[in-house]
Amino acid sequence: MSEKYDVEIDLRGLTCPLPVIRVKKALEKLEPGQTLHVLATEENARRDLPYLAKKLGHEMLEDYQNSNREFVFVFRRGA
Repeated sequence: MSEKYDVEIDLRGLTCPLPVIRVKKALEKLEPGQTLHVLATEENARRDLPYLAKKLGHEMLEDYQNSNREFVFVFRRGA
């Protein structure tokens, strides 16, 4: 695990709805203010994960596609 993030999860190869379910569960386990780093390949994740974070009161810190065409997200757990 990187020292930059509190938790990292690899969702590459998983399809909808698994990325949403796994991110939701991971965020629930964090303390407020902790960060979650996510790697995903599911195209719908670009739409679904930001919506999930907003709906649940968490902050999205990063959302981009890396050079391997993977989607990278970083969330901060809300209160």
